[in-house]
Amino acid sequence: MKALINIDYTNDFVADDGALTSGKPGQAIHDKIVELTKAFHQSGDFVVFAIDKHVEGDTYHPESKVFPPHNIDGTEGRLLYGDLEEVYQSIKEDRHVYYTDKTRFSAFQGTDLELKLRERNISELHLVGVVTDICILHTAVEAFNKGFNVVVHKEGVASFNEAGHEWALSHFTDTLGFEVR
Repeated sequence: MKALINIDYTNDFVADDGALTSGKPGQAIHDKIVELTKAFHQSGDFVVFAIDKHVEGDTYHPESKVFPPHNIDGTEGRLLYGDLEEVYQSIKEDRHVYYTDKTRFSAFQGTDLELKLRERNISELHLVGVVTDICILHTAVEAFNKGFNVVVHKEGVASFNEAGHEWALSHFTDTLGFEVR
């Protein structure tokens, strides 16, 4: 069994005016993410939306020392970017679709994602979204440590840091032994 995990593909991370935008690189992967989301859903595979959630004014969160406020609960910035929001709205009631709020870089940290994957006997994870060298990377490393097989879709991940993006892609293959498609 396999699952697609959409990570942080929101207005704040992708739109031109997003609070922590990946900009054009993030926008360039839009169609691939939408295509993969629809394909996984239509085939009956598990589709996960693991979306960064922050509270306005939370100075205790470790990211507040490094990044500007982003993905604030209840804001337009936290909505899924582009057509992915519409796709999500049309499939969100399906039992094969799961949305989880995450408050750390990894989609596993502080969430019940692993439980949801294990109870469905999912062993293969396909990752898409942003940011390749932060949230995709931390989710991938944790998935590796938990024994999942991981596929990263090269045309479905992006970063605001091109050097970091390229480094993460090589780390996935050279160090973790993942398939990068």
